[in-house]
Amino acid sequence: MLHKFSGAALLAVAVASPGVAQTTGLGQTDTTASGTQGDVLVTAPFRQSETDILQGTSIVTGEELTRELRPTIGETLARQPGVSATSFGPNASRPVLRGLQGERVRVLTDGIGAFDVSNTSVDHAVVIDPLLADRIEVLRGPSALLFGSSAIGGVVNVIDTRIPRSRPGAGYRVNAIGTYGSAADERSGGGSADVAVGPFVLNANGSYLKSDDLRTGGFILSRGARAQALSQVGLPQDVAPGEDPIDFAANAALRGKIPNSASKTWTAGAGASLITDRGSLGVAYSHYDSFYGVPTRYATLVGQGQEAPRLDIVQDRVDLRAEVETGGGFLDRIRVRAGQAEYRHFEREPNGDIATTFLSNGLEARAELVQAIRGGWQGASGVQYFNRQFDVIGDEAFLPRNGTEQVGLFTLQQFDFGAFKAEGGVRYERTNQSAKTIADDLRFFGGKRDFDAVSGSLGASVGVTDGLRIGLNGSHTERAPSAEELFANGGHAGTQAYELGDPNFRLEKSWGLEGTVHAHGEGFSFDASAYYNRFSDFISENQVDQGVCEAAAAPSGRTVDLPCFQYRQADARLYGFEADISLRLARLGTTTINLDGVADYTRATIKKGGPIPRIPPLRLLGGIEAQGDAFTARGEVEHVFEQNRIAAFETPTADYTLVNASVSLRPFGRENKTTLLLSANNVFDVVARRHASFLKDFAPLAGRDFRATLRVGL
Repeated sequence: MLHKFSGAALLAVAVASPGVAQTTGLGQTDTTASGTQGDVLVTAPFRQSETDILQGTSIVTGEELTRELRPTIGETLARQPGVSATSFGPNASRPVLRGLQGERVRVLTDGIGAFDVSNTSVDHAVVIDPLLADRIEVLRGPSALLFGSSAIGGVVNVIDTRIPRSRPGAGYRVNAIGTYGSAADERSGGGSADVAVGPFVLNANGSYLKSDDLRTGGFILSRGARAQALSQVGLPQDVAPGEDPIDFAANAALRGKIPNSASKTWTAGAGASLITDRGSLGVAYSHYDSFYGVPTRYATLVGQGQEAPRLDIVQDRVDLRAEVETGGGFLDRIRVRAGQAEYRHFEREPNGDIATTFLSNGLEARAELVQAIRGGWQGASGVQYFNRQFDVIGDEAFLPRNGTEQVGLFTLQQFDFGAFKAEGGVRYERTNQSAKTIADDLRFFGGKRDFDAVSGSLGASVGVTDGLRIGLNGSHTERAPSAEELFANGGHAGTQAYELGDPNFRLEKSWGLEGTVHAHGEGFSFDASAYYNRFSDFISENQVDQGVCEAAAAPSGRTVDLPCFQYRQADARLYGFEADISLRLARLGTTTINLDGVADYTRATIKKGGPIPRIPPLRLLGGIEAQGDAFTARGEVEHVFEQNRIAAFETPTADYTLVNASVSLRPFGRENKTTLLLSANNVFDVVARRHASFLKDFAPLAGRDFRATLRVGL
């Protein structure tokens, strides 16, 4: 499949010929040695401040990224406003944005998809290594105009340095990081090095992570799961008066580490860029290799048969980025971004045998024409192409071989009249979904579906004062169903569910309204968003009567020995808010004391069907931080409320409070990237379970975790 990349490469060479400026791959000029941009949103098609965006955004970089860094992208971002995580054990955790996950959230690397199968199932890892991230940007809410209809919940864009964006000032540039975490005996390290050779900049990068089984702060199973597990082996008879028999029996067997949660991951890559006065042309190759266990549901209970699958993932990927300034006129610059990857993973039995194989070949390319600013008017238009060929092989294959092809056309236009700013955009997307079945294989739905989706947005903001801007944005989005939602028909051990799709699904449509407030002043910052979405034909996965799946399995003679989950469409409503605030309390010499806080909440309901499953509850987070030239000290408290508003098949999730503390030392001053971070997370070793997780009752978050991270920049 790598030969398919050649067409995009030839296009970029033609676009980027003579002379290309020292800009980032998405049009922003580098302002630091690593190319980060402060509050300028790199993911935007043209220079745009975070405070001008008409939807909730977060930028994680520098010291904050070092402090929040975890082995998965989901856990790295889980404390951002409006963000939770799927938390399917310590090795597979995808971001959840405003309660939406899976197909409705796009996880990108430098504007292009990850080319993995993490959207297919929550036990599949995102093939993006946070250790190599230079910057992560989160756009919450409908971002479909630029990145596709599957970005209806939002976009996570991980910016790395695999394709150099700028020439190193000293002729070379080195960034490295090493971390130890006590909760899983985690040892990790990563690095990236650039060297200038004439007009070229060459890059080499790599990372390594190894962790043992994750230690928790108490019972591994929730009380309901403990009762269910122990009922299968019987409760003890010698319980002391007044003691809970479930906890008495479980105390020895169901505490400590989560079995089968260890992991080992390594990456390696190389890249090169031609950088001239008017643009750049760069390519990169990367290899990803990971082996990790999926936590078992009753794995710590003696005497019960267990499934302990382990995933063996390999991906080979090629990327291209090109940009050229046009020299004036209507267009300011032209950009091309493309990527292609071959992915496979084996789901292995404990003895090493391969139970199921997942194969995916993906190609994505986009070209953007960025207009020059004319009297406050600027914009960008482009075309995007996506192709995925996907196959699942083995006894637990729950999908037929299928293909997805998408072509999208989009334009985004912005008008800046000083205090008043307006923005509008439209995207048209054509999606072809097809599934192929062998004539004598009656397991799967087959066929082909074509969808035409049109999305649009219109919004404006007003600068009430120099430091206060309020905005309102309306959007209409349409999303084509995924192959999984259309064609699934089989048991899936990872999620312990028999999954059943519907090949007759229609487009999922949404009307949305979002209001934003950005208030910034001397020693004060406040950003908030409130949103409301009305969905028609919203697709959700719900537990139904076993007979539904038994009827679907009957033509092939299969038995259904897992709970039956069926994708269904219905009207739905989703609304909520997120806010973050920062306030300077005092200045003591060169040290500043700041107070900050985050709050977010989402409520989601299927019309005439009750709550949408796995919606995170209200969350409050507050921190106090002392910032000096040579150090930063921080303490924070995060409280997540209980979630009792649940779907019929869900279980309630108890509230929890996490206390974290950290100190970051900068021996060479604030301007140098060399830092030593020492942190204590979940100081009081509490049991914490995320409601968005399929595995919350069987695999809680980490217990007390002491971490040490050294980051070096030259």
